[in-house]
Amino acid sequence: MMKNNDPTLQPRADRGDVTREKLLSASIDVFGRYGFDGATTRMLADKAGVNLQAIPYYFGGKEGLYIAAAEHLASIIGGHVADLRSVILTRFAELDAGGTEMAPAEARALLTQMVQRMIVLFVSERSESWARFIIREQMEPTEAFTRIYGNIMRPMIEMARRLIGTILGDDPASERIRLRTLSFVGSVLVFRMAHAAVYAQLEWETAGPHELEILRQHAAELVAALGAERNYTS
Repeated sequence: MMKNNDPTLQPRADRGDVTREKLLSASIDVFGRYGFDGATTRMLADKAGVNLQAIPYYFGGKEGLYIAAAEHLASIIGGHVADLRSVILTRFAELDAGGTEMAPAEARALLTQMVQRMIVLFVSERSESWARFIIREQMEPTEAFTRIYGNIMRPMIEMARRLIGTILGDDPASERIRLRTLSFVGSVLVFRMAHAAVYAQLEWETAGPHELEILRQHAAELVAALGAERNYTS
């Protein structure tokens, strides 16, 4: 028996999920370009290709959609690193349960994988709209920033902080390691937040397989440089 693909005959719940997904995806781009105040519900609905009444129906209004978009964005980014995040957190749990410390070499290997994953993601076109949304929230934080920071930024920074603390032989909770981690994260974020400058300096038009391999090597070098100054001066 042939399956009927007429969208008007889909179960209502399925159609609702599709409509929600369209609005969430479209709103990340629209809010990122125009901000919360500049984006109108008409713009949001038109970009998503849905009826204007879908916004209050599914999200209660523009503010509800904005918060939901932030959570959706955190979920998308989290999905790209979910497997590696699970590996690292499981390893932390094993070490904590056994009362043992991670070896610096293992910490470097895990941090290298994390940074390589993030740099490749940041130079991709799909992360462009994400960056606009997040940059606006960095400049003028709202409840949306709380959702993004709490759901993805803080967990990732804290993982990196523990790995960097292990590499440098210092307490991950110390101010020194917190600052060092933020500086390190900034050296990775530049590939998205200063995307145009990166491409101009490297004289790249796109990031194909060759360019991505260069970036993976660079990520490994960033991690290898951690603590190098201590070895140089000792």
